[in-house]
Amino acid sequence: MLTAVLGWSAAALTISLMWPQIWTSCVRRRTAGLSPTATWLGVALPAGWIEYGLLIGDPVQIATNAVGTGAGIAVLVALLAARPELRTRRAGLGAASGAVALLLATVATAGLSNLPHADPRALSSALGVVLTGAVLLANVPQPLALLRDRGQDLSGVSGSRWVLGAASNLSWAVYAAALGQPAVVVCSVTGLLCSLVVCFVLATARRPRAAALATA
Repeated sequence: MLTAVLGWSAAALTISLMWPQIWTSCVRRRTAGLSPTATWLGVALPAGWIEYGLLIGDPVQIATNAVGTGAGIAVLVALLAARPELRTRRAGLGAASGAVALLLATVATAGLSNLPHADPRALSSALGVVLTGAVLLANVPQPLALLRDRGQDLSGVSGSRWVLGAASNLSWAVYAAALGQPAVVVCSVTGLLCSLVVCFVLATARRPRAAALATA
């Protein structure tokens, strides 16, 4: 019972954290500071986790990431619409290569799972390893990009999304640890650390501006 509560609480937090970024990117049309690589993976990763959830029979994973896939597509469309240079062949291949590789791995796993005598647990473990690597690739670019250039325009990065992301990843880590899902634990802890870094960068970037307004 407690595990189910933890799982659906993590799902609710994950679904909630998507809307601040959708509002910022799709409604207010602000995309400055978003990492193209992370945005592309924001579409491919939920699709991979849906297949992972199907393999292990986890409805929480399936429901959460079904919503996540739609949210990722919305933010990606907003990013490509606002930044035409990302629609060029060279830039597109560079940013989307990891996402395409992950989608191919997901499709291959889904195909193998339909073969006679397929072992869903073994396939879920293999896909979990791939997803863990993809999560590292997806989470690291955003905080790294913010740390490299502390003076860049951050108006396209939703602070609320990353605060909710920290809470969501913490919940997923506890939930996955209770169910014995090491891939999800590693991904959640990584996401938690990256979320905290982004929150720190956003918080410290706003202090000089607030101080200047107070002085004025």
